[in-house]
Amino acid sequence: MSPAAWISGSVGAILLAMAIASVVPQAGADDHFASGLGIQKPKEQVEAPNVIGTDPDGNTIRLQDFRGKVVFLNFWATWCIPCRLEMPAMERLYQAFKGQGFVVLAVNVQEGTGPVRAFVRELKLTFPVVLDPKGTAAMAYAVRGLPATYLIDRSQIIVGRAIGAREWDGKDARAYIRSLLGDRR
Repeated sequence: MSPAAWISGSVGAILLAMAIASVVPQAGADDHFASGLGIQKPKEQVEAPNVIGTDPDGNTIRLQDFRGKVVFLNFWATWCIPCRLEMPAMERLYQAFKGQGFVVLAVNVQEGTGPVRAFVRELKLTFPVVLDPKGTAAMAYAVRGLPATYLIDRSQIIVGRAIGAREWDGKDARAYIRSLLGDRR
């Protein structure tokens, strides 16, 4: 990566981090569930940086390919114990909502194809996995710890961020995802 590209990416990551770090006071029903999950909401609208990478089979995956869907963007690593603990719940959440315009996109940070493929097979994960071997996507999102999850609406605006593992298939998480999908049950 050239120094100019690195500086440009770093400035973008800093601005993204600053926007997300400013948390808006909670207001609506979906905010209640977000608050219960410890999800931070950005103060200003921030468009999600486009993640571009490959899956373990070499197929190109781009965040922009999921425009029109609610995206659960999770940064993780195979050595991360909290990541391992939350992955089965993420799979159950994905299975519950995948037919409703929802996708889980799991970005592995700085690991090779072999360990990622073995991890995905062991946990029987079916959602898309993206390899981020140089940490470029993680840097664009200002990820400083794993797991880190960003919730992105259908217009590819970041609506929330969670640092650390969560019970992603619990009652509050399902209600929150339903609210992002526009289902007001």
